[in-house]
Amino acid sequence: MKILVSADMEGATGVTWPADVLPGHAQWERCRTLFTDDVNAAVAGLLAGGADEVLVNEAHWTMRNLLLERLDPRARLLTGRHKALSMVEGVQHGDVDGVAFVGYHAAAGAEGVLAHTYLANSVTGVWVDGVLASEGRLNALVCAEFGAPVVLVTGDDRACADAAGYAPDARTAAVKDYVSRYAAVCRPPAVTAAAIQAAARAAAPLALRHDPVVTGHAIAVEFDAEHLAGAATVVPGVEQTGPRRVAYTVPDMYAGIRCFKAVTTIVSAAVEEEYG
Repeated sequence: MKILVSADMEGATGVTWPADVLPGHAQWERCRTLFTDDVNAAVAGLLAGGADEVLVNEAHWTMRNLLLERLDPRARLLTGRHKALSMVEGVQHGDVDGVAFVGYHAAAGAEGVLAHTYLANSVTGVWVDGVLASEGRLNALVCAEFGAPVVLVTGDDRACADAAGYAPDARTAAVKDYVSRYAAVCRPPAVTAAAIQAAARAAAPLALRHDPVVTGHAIAVEFDAEHLAGAATVVPGVEQTGPRRVAYTVPDMYAGIRCFKAVTTIVSAAVEEEYG
């Protein structure tokens, strides 16, 4: 049994503030250890629950945050940027039986610690078939197309609640409780490690490949400024549908997430430092 761990950082133990997750800050250096420990707890639990192989895919920012020298030696680490499927790179090869989302967070436009969808500020909402979509929902739809169920989600309490909408059978472990976008009631690392490991152990038996679920989708993206919507239309098939909103349709979520990556890349380049 092979399980892919998609590891994001905003939902890690103790993380509540931008400097906790932005490379180059002293707090980021400190939180890298907490992040790696959360991943190690998941790896240990998944292996104890029956997994034979665990591949950890870095999914945060530069995708070079986890500390390889602290990683459980029984796991392997896929690190670095510019991967075809970004946060769930590796699921497309047909050998992944289940996927774990570790350190995940709520969607842009929803309540949650450091809530966002791909871009920290510029994207104010993403909808798939009319439903507000977190990164978890987007990535779960991609995984479903390759027959891999999401079996575990960890993050704040709002991220765990969000998971019920896209992976209702998955096990969850909340490491902190939302107070505001930049504040949370945090559990100590010893407590969260035990909770993550227990949830992962229970999640591993759920890693049962299913038939691919491939379907078309209508995707809408809203930005915090009008010019960003205009900039996004340089991507073929993306049309402006409102002052700050674009939309596009895709035959499957593989195309959907790749188009979304293109949109966010273009939009990032169109943001000016002072005026956005």
